[in-house]
Amino acid sequence: MTLQDLGYKKHFDQFIIDNKLDKFDIGRIIAEHKERYIVKTSEGEFEAEITGNLRFTAQSRSDFPAVGDWVAFTIFDTDCSIIHKIFPRDSIITRRAVGQSGEIQIIATNIDYAFLVQAADRDFNVNRLERYLTICNSSQVEPIIILTKTDLIDDISVSEIIERIKTRIKDIPVIAISNQTQVGYDLIKNQIEKAKTYCMLGSSGVGKSTLLNNLSGRDLMKTGAISESTNKGRHVTSHRELIILDNGGILIDNPGMREVGIADSAKGLEITFDSIVSLSKNCRFKDCTHTTEKGCAVLEAVEEGAIDRDSYENYLKLEKEKEFFESSAAERRKKDKDFGKFIKNYKKDVKKNGNR
Repeated sequence: MTLQDLGYKKHFDQFIIDNKLDKFDIGRIIAEHKERYIVKTSEGEFEAEITGNLRFTAQSRSDFPAVGDWVAFTIFDTDCSIIHKIFPRDSIITRRAVGQSGEIQIIATNIDYAFLVQAADRDFNVNRLERYLTICNSSQVEPIIILTKTDLIDDISVSEIIERIKTRIKDIPVIAISNQTQVGYDLIKNQIEKAKTYCMLGSSGVGKSTLLNNLSGRDLMKTGAISESTNKGRHVTSHRELIILDNGGILIDNPGMREVGIADSAKGLEITFDSIVSLSKNCRFKDCTHTTEKGCAVLEAVEEGAIDRDSYENYLKLEKEKEFFESSAAERRKKDKDFGKFIKNYKKDVKKNGNR
């Protein structure tokens, strides 16, 4: 196996030269376990930790390595390696960190395509798909919608669901599959390219781990049943892991996400809801909120049926979430800046008093 098989890009060569990293080993993080990392190279897999300097200079959790990252590191043995440098990320899929105001959580990095996985029998929700789509658009990652468990409903219902998706989400591939019979798997395999990296996004219990097992031809991930009491999936995958498929594609499995808060800073909402954003330019007021204003082109389009009402309401909800996250992030940055000033002044005082 070569680094190119792991998704190594040619432009990384210049980064290695500019940062004088030619003496280090180069690899890609394929798993993370509580700040312990498994790094894969052309020579094998190595357990690694970050240097104290990387830990000390990190401004947030996003400055730590993540699954999908390329790193320069020193190998001492298979159980002891030290990560010195993280390569620039071509893409970062993030979400708002659960329970941490203004913080983001990295789902995976250096992703080319994302499989947005939903189960046809119980999990299907176009609003959630638009949410995942916004995350992809913010990250400049190509989305592919995967509808699983189609064997549990009839063909007419499957067709109706696909039509509902295509009515609201344009120009995105939709593939309906059965994990049991593997109907539709040939369509997924045709989408997977050698040395391209794919990430799976979806709730617990929608069949992501079964999909990965079937695509790889191996029982790589545990699978779990749906809870009968809550009708929700149980968390089976507890960490992120990168797997090389037999056809050369690279697939990252993720824990199921019941909360998918957006941390949109790259106009992901504008891309997902481009029809609404385009219409907003015709609104009477530049600061139109598209809720109650007279002369609002968006509201008029909703009333006339040109814009789907559910999609419009989902847009307003996600826009409000985005604004809340951005204000929380700004507040967190101010607190961090104030704390930094406090530490700096404290050190000055200690030094000044010590010289007396």
